[in-house]
Amino acid sequence: MSKIVIIGAGAMGSAFAVPCADNSNEVYLVGSFLEDKVIEEINSNKNFHPVLKCQLPTSIKVLKFSEFNDEIKKDIDLLVVGVSSKGIEWIGEELSKFYNHSTNILLLTKGLAVIENKFETLAEKLNKILEEKNIKAAKISAVGGPCLASGLANRINSSVVLANEDLDIVKKIGSMISTKYYSTEYSDDLMGVEVCAATKNIYSMLIGASEGLSSEDQKDEIKNKYYLNTAASLVYKAISEMKNLTKKLNGKPDTAYGLAGLGDLHVSSAGGRNSKMGFYLGKGHTFKDAKDKFMKEITVEGADLAFAIGPKILKEFDKKEFPLLLSMIECICNNEKLKIDWK
Repeated sequence: MSKIVIIGAGAMGSAFAVPCADNSNEVYLVGSFLEDKVIEEINSNKNFHPVLKCQLPTSIKVLKFSEFNDEIKKDIDLLVVGVSSKGIEWIGEELSKFYNHSTNILLLTKGLAVIENKFETLAEKLNKILEEKNIKAAKISAVGGPCLASGLANRINSSVVLANEDLDIVKKIGSMISTKYYSTEYSDDLMGVEVCAATKNIYSMLIGASEGLSSEDQKDEIKNKYYLNTAASLVYKAISEMKNLTKKLNGKPDTAYGLAGLGDLHVSSAGGRNSKMGFYLGKGHTFKDAKDKFMKEITVEGADLAFAIGPKILKEFDKKEFPLLLSMIECICNNEKLKIDWK
């Protein structure tokens, strides 16, 4: 039995607790400082999660962050970060107060950052935050792959890839969390897995936009019936760009064809927040208009990533090489209507 602490009680953090508990671990699900109401609701309803709409195992101990005391912080075998990309600075600050470098850290959060004018993964960003606090961090691992939170929470067969330059670390993590329905593969391509896992959110918006992006001279009923032609073209072009982008950022190009790339893109573009935002952009709305009218209180990870890395992408990347990526970043960062050059 291992001691696993998951910080972040959102959909994925909470769903991830299910295989951890099913694998006979001691599991703590700790809400962030913004999640007290969710924690109260879960506890008052005997571990029924209000977002996932399902019952979490009763063995999972669900806590507010204020209840995350010194005793619980001792001897943690696996510390899982399930906060949003915007919360990385906060979690880095909090971890620096108690983190023991012998504890493995696993990031559920996907993203890229620009640090000192360089593209870096969120794992690298978190490590730098800890180093600034004179904390020696273990090599941080990341997870990617086609795994929707609702499916995982309901024990639907899912596969993910765990990434770390040191394969022994992720194999150890895999032994803690793998179940019959939650299988894990391993990769030493941390950069490639994080690049694909992050940018698939941008590309899934494009695929979600496919209905509206169908030929403009067709009637709506024709678009609605045959837009999958457009979607298929966008999937092909998206994977090609993800492969080239991974190589450009010093990852392994073949990672784009694996679970963190093609697999995750398939699931994300089939539904979810990014695909939903893409639908509105494809219908001709600007990002700000769509966000305010239809998704005001909903986090759109692809948009957050576009704002984080967009200025550097627009300045340094060739649109002929990455037409989809730059088209979506222009749409979001410049608040323009989405337009794609299909040539």
